[in-house]
Amino acid sequence: MMHGGEPVDARRVVVLISGNGSNLQALIDTCKTQEGLGGEIAAVISDQADAYGLERAKQADIATEVLPAAGFASREEYDQALIRLIDDYQPDLLVLAGFMRILSPAFVLRFHGRLLNIHPSLLPKYRGLHTHRRALEAGDNEHGVSIHFVTEELDGGPLVIQAKVPVEVDDDETSLARRVQAKEHLLYPIVVRWFLQGRLQLQGDQPQLDGHPLPKSGVLYQEDT
Repeated sequence: MMHGGEPVDARRVVVLISGNGSNLQALIDTCKTQEGLGGEIAAVISDQADAYGLERAKQADIATEVLPAAGFASREEYDQALIRLIDDYQPDLLVLAGFMRILSPAFVLRFHGRLLNIHPSLLPKYRGLHTHRRALEAGDNEHGVSIHFVTEELDGGPLVIQAKVPVEVDDDETSLARRVQAKEHLLYPIVVRWFLQGRLQLQGDQPQLDGHPLPKSGVLYQEDT
């Protein structure tokens, strides 16, 4: 069976979502291009049964799983069940795409070096939620997006890439979020492809691209990156 032009022995990705799944869609769309993603999306897992991203996956003939938090006594217990579910798909890479749960240390350690997250700010600025509102309230003249390896520190893992988005005078949360999201959809497939092609690795806590250590702020995305 083929997924996005990739054979079954292609490198495998599992994507975790909680909602709309627009970054998932960007990855799915990239699988259909000539360049591809460098592997296949083996499964999409959500903690929310009504997440629209599950429908996106089904339309692309990708396996879906739902693991609600209800019924688990603790975050750690939930994460152990999630680990078992993920391991069923034997992924090379785990991608967080709007997965709205704080992960336990045991989970992060289990997937160290193959766990990526995307965050709508220029980290270390505005970790957590409501990043667009916070950037506007602070009067920032630029905002953006960061992709990083996940560690135990919330939105604090080693940075892989960032892209800046100017804040316009008439921006509100919706307009700023729309432009940031456009950069998200552009960058996440690039970084996933880097990883699946073996170009991107995490050595200890130091990301390397093509064998060269990345600066603390990661690659600053330019149109010719």
